[in-house]
Amino acid sequence: TLYPLALEVIGGAKISVGPPFFNLTFGPLMVPLLLLLPIGPMLAWKRADAWAAVQRLWVAAIIALIAGGIAFGLKSNGPLLAPLGIALGMWLIAGAIAEPLYRARFGEVPMAIAFRRLLGLPRSTFGTAIAHAGVGLVVLGIVGVSAWRQEQVLVMTPGQVVNVAGATITFGGVVPVKGPNWQDEQGRFQVVSGGREVAVLTPAKRTMQPSGQTTSEVGIHPFWTGDLYIAMGDGDRASGGRVVRIYYNPLVALIWLGALVMFIGGAVSLSDRRFRVGAPNRSATRKAGRQTAGARA
Repeated sequence: TLYPLALEVIGGAKISVGPPFFNLTFGPLMVPLLLLLPIGPMLAWKRADAWAAVQRLWVAAIIALIAGGIAFGLKSNGPLLAPLGIALGMWLIAGAIAEPLYRARFGEVPMAIAFRRLLGLPRSTFGTAIAHAGVGLVVLGIVGVSAWRQEQVLVMTPGQVVNVAGATITFGGVVPVKGPNWQDEQGRFQVVSGGREVAVLTPAKRTMQPSGQTTSEVGIHPFWTGDLYIAMGDGDRASGGRVVRIYYNPLVALIWLGALVMFIGGAVSLSDRRFRVGAPNRSATRKAGRQTAGARA
């Protein structure tokens, strides 16, 4: 976002940038930082040994490679870089788990001792691990939405059926619905998955009264693999149907879950007593000196 401002300062040219620019610049900047994120907590202050820290994360690297391979096998029709994004997200999650386990010396000392060491770690260690795992969840969600999102825009007539992401969606027509200060043209969309009805979504074109302003109400159904969105537009005079936009965003819930996990990690870190710094109390000598000065006055 600073590039247009810097260009204007240097050459006086004013430009605007859009998604293609950010897609080309954001990834090369962020991917190296995310790759280094699990390594940072492994480095000792002023005695850092980067190669030794990388060696401690070999299990996390194997987990990331396996996850990337599974993603490539299941979604081979998607972008080539998508499995690498899944591997990056799992690298962050596995690396976050590995850091407190390494500090507790799991695999080096008896299990009972390792568990006692784990429970004795400061809260900031757990907070860091939780927050870094949250970043990994966000990365997984972003990759899923960006790489494997499905979208269909079509004109549907009552009784028409369309298949999206393994779900069968049947358009049941439009009914008028009146509210306290609005009037809806509400669609009925039956969603069937796995041979059973899972939802009836009711997107609508809403007209506010008395202003006459029109808004679109979206129907949303969350699956465990992603969210299904249906938006209904204006009528099509030629076919008598409705313009319908159907979106399926896989793994989108992980973006919100990751943000929540990062918040929890920050809260856990702040609960560490080492970060609770209270206001210093006035010394007894200073209090006595002020009392004496007040008495002389």
